[in-house]
Amino acid sequence: MTVSAELIKELREKTGVGIMDCKVALKECNGDIKEAIDYLRKKGIATAQKRVDRVTSQGQVQSYIHGGGKIGVLIEVNCETDFTAKTEDFSIFVKDLAMQVAATNPVSIDRESVPADILEKEKDIYATQARESGKPEKILDKIVEGKLKKFYTDSCLLEQVFVKNPDLTIQDIVNELIAKTGEKIVVKRFVRFQLGQSDE
Repeated sequence: MTVSAELIKELREKTGVGIMDCKVALKECNGDIKEAIDYLRKKGIATAQKRVDRVTSQGQVQSYIHGGGKIGVLIEVNCETDFTAKTEDFSIFVKDLAMQVAATNPVSIDRESVPADILEKEKDIYATQARESGKPEKILDKIVEGKLKKFYTDSCLLEQVFVKNPDLTIQDIVNELIAKTGEKIVVKRFVRFQLGQSDE
């Protein structure tokens, strides 16, 4: 099928992916924009997995201050080259992540880095709630598992829904940038300060 320049332009504006990749995606998906976006996302995930072993020694540290100086965030995001680190796309991406952390107050970057004590506390709360609502012991583990999935979605930065586009998760945004830059992108660390919050 022939893909119109207007369709390619629309897909490019929505995804930030190169013209040729947009053209291929639209051909594969018979000109369906929504399917083409999913196609490119999946491709981005495949690209991301291929780049797992690459070294990320460049990047940016960005800050974001919110609520008249009541909440502040510092975040470090790494990439492979200084060239990518200096692009506007990368800067906007890091700034968006800092804003996300300010808005959603995640516990960790991903589920692997959730502190063990927080995880145990959550499991204990969910098990107690299930017991007290009269659920049988044999299904407690399943209930806890289900509630933990929700906890990860709410509390792990990469699994959260992106505040600027609820159709995407932060991992989707990372994958799109990986597909666009051709580099491994790693959210390294963040810290969030809230005025009057205790260290506990």
